Amino acid sequence: MLKGNTRMLIAVAMLSSISFVLMLLAFPLPALPAYLKVDFSDIPALIAAITMGPVAGILVAFLKNVLDWLFAGSPTGVPVGHMANFVTSILFLTPVYLIYRKVTTSRGIMVGLGAGTASMAIGMSVLNYYVFLPMYSYFLNFPMESGTALFNTIIFGILPFNLIKGILVTIVMIVLFKRMKPFLDKVTSSYMKPNTN
Repeated sequence: MLKGNTRMLIAVAMLSSISFVLMLLAFPLPALPAYLKVDFSDIPALIAAITMGPVAGILVAFLKNVLDWLFAGSPTGVPVGHMANFVTSILFLTPVYLIYRKVTTSRGIMVGLGAGTASMAIGMSVLNYYVFLPMYSYFLNFPMESGTALFNTIIFGILPFNLIKGILVTIVMIVLFKRMKPFLDKVTSSYMKPNTN
């Protein structure tokens, strides 16, 4: 048991480091607000989740944000963006894990990634409206958008951004999944009991 836990911690640490590096390679999308940047740092978290379980995936997502906060800091002094990124990762990887555990095939991962993209896009639209954008406004001490302006920011900024991000991550993950499936199955069998339901 101790040996297995040590292996898992090492794997989580390695995937967190890769995720952190990928987070540094973020890029904006044309026609969307510049502060919204796409990165592929959720892929190592997804790999951790489907091979070692959701806790491992969440740990990778948490550690990459801690590392990025320590490395890059935060314009607000409070890691609002990193908190938002962490929640985004959870919203994305949880449906992928739940569906893939039931259907461990290419179809399962594709359906899971589609559900994860929808969960992330809808969930972050709601959370940005009620939580994260108000937090940014409070900590940066500037008037917050309200009414139609705030709604437009969500509908024409946050929502399409997360949909596009989810689609891009899905494409890359599917390509990797097809190439890595035998390896992923081997790793999964060493960490998790097969689902007998």
